[in-house]
Amino acid sequence: MEKKIRVRFAPSPTGPLHIGGVRTALFNYLFAKKHKGDFILRIEDTDQNRYVEGTEDYIIEALNWCGIPFDEGPEKDGGFGPYRQSERKSIYKKYAEELIAKGKAYYAFDSSEELDFHRKDHEAKGKTFIYNWHNRLKLNNSLSRTPEEVQKRLISGKDYVIRFLSPPDEKLILNDSIRGEIEIDTNILDDKVLFKSDGMPTYHLANIVDDHLMEISHVIRGEEWLPSLALHLQLYNAFNWEAPQFAHLPLIMKPTGKGKLSKRDGEKMGFPVFPLSWNESIGYREAGYFPEAVINFLALLGWNPGTEQELFSLEELVDTFSLERVNKSGARFDPEKTKWYNQQYLQKKNDTELADLFRELLVSTKGTDFGKSELYIQKVVSLIKERATFVSDFWELGSYFFEAPTEYNEKAAKKQWKENTPKIMGQLVSVTETIDDFTSENIEASVKTWITKEGFSFGQVMAPLRLAIVGDLKGPHLFDIMELIGNEESIGRIHSAISNL
Repeated sequence: MEKKIRVRFAPSPTGPLHIGGVRTALFNYLFAKKHKGDFILRIEDTDQNRYVEGTEDYIIEALNWCGIPFDEGPEKDGGFGPYRQSERKSIYKKYAEELIAKGKAYYAFDSSEELDFHRKDHEAKGKTFIYNWHNRLKLNNSLSRTPEEVQKRLISGKDYVIRFLSPPDEKLILNDSIRGEIEIDTNILDDKVLFKSDGMPTYHLANIVDDHLMEISHVIRGEEWLPSLALHLQLYNAFNWEAPQFAHLPLIMKPTGKGKLSKRDGEKMGFPVFPLSWNESIGYREAGYFPEAVINFLALLGWNPGTEQELFSLEELVDTFSLERVNKSGARFDPEKTKWYNQQYLQKKNDTELADLFRELLVSTKGTDFGKSELYIQKVVSLIKERATFVSDFWELGSYFFEAPTEYNEKAAKKQWKENTPKIMGQLVSVTETIDDFTSENIEASVKTWITKEGFSFGQVMAPLRLAIVGDLKGPHLFDIMELIGNEESIGRIHSAISNL
């Protein structure tokens, strides 16, 4: 029977989820769903000193907002729980001790002062201190002490750690789904700490034990874990367990292409790096991005579908995704492209949905929807949406549909509002007053007929009229605006411009 595909996203609750973490979760999700497998959330909170209150809830909310919920995880038991490492504390010690019994690990009693001394001593000689085969027998551990001394130390309750016994003179062949074959010389590896004296495992031991017990088939994680791969595979071998298939995702690079994308880049250049807001930092949700747009642009950061297609629904991503098409090199983050994606998704949405979002925005920012009907707001949206990137652009693009202008574009007024303009506008009011069926077509026909009959140029009438109705020379088709705001409001605005300009 073929092994079920099970992948996990295992963040540490030490702060908000970075957009790079969301991409790791997304790639795990896509891979799992493509192969009818399970996507698991595991909270790696072994480092209690760095734990930040509220981050676990933040991570869960972010995944749900993005539309990539987990199948198993905290409060969603699939039979492999608990899913917080702090709640699995009792599991790890026996595995650490099993490694000692097998001669694959050992107790180390070195104090931080002793280790500090060795580091400084090496530095003074121009060398780097590595705790491994080279010097382990000269240090304070169960390999350099008699069994009696070791026993005595353990009974006395003195602090110790358990270190992995990394073998010298071996060539390790590591396989990565994205990077292919990697060869490592074990002589350069250190004897990593697996278990600490506070009764907590380090990331390395907990990670391997949990992945094994949770039957994880594929470990898809960020490139920053690549240096740990040698140790992790050695641990699988030491336990005699079948290792999962590993895949290390490329970094997301700064917009300049140099270095890893950080929170500071977002602050400096004014774009979000978190899915949801956290403290002072604004998130993609609060910045007005649609979750589908965020997922779409993240999928194409480091993965290439092999075609020219740029817009993908989540279903299409699941169908198309493969680890073979993930790039080895880092993916440059382009804030302008993220906006382009949002614009594409905004244009695809229907006017009803956009009108609902716009109404919510009006109520939350202006405290009113100006008493406008659903149909009215839908019509406004249909006229202005093609110039918008975010729903929040709607007010700037179409405030004049809700409020008469109180100010006029100074430059435009200077150029378009001539000495004889008030007289022309006064005559125009008489024309619009006679239009019974106040539709865009009828207004346009009547106004254009009158312009021709009176011998005016279109420039003499149309620009000042737009200025009166909108307050500026921007906006969609002028007669569409007039139809929507109505005859009475249009006339009122023309009178107002005559008085104020």
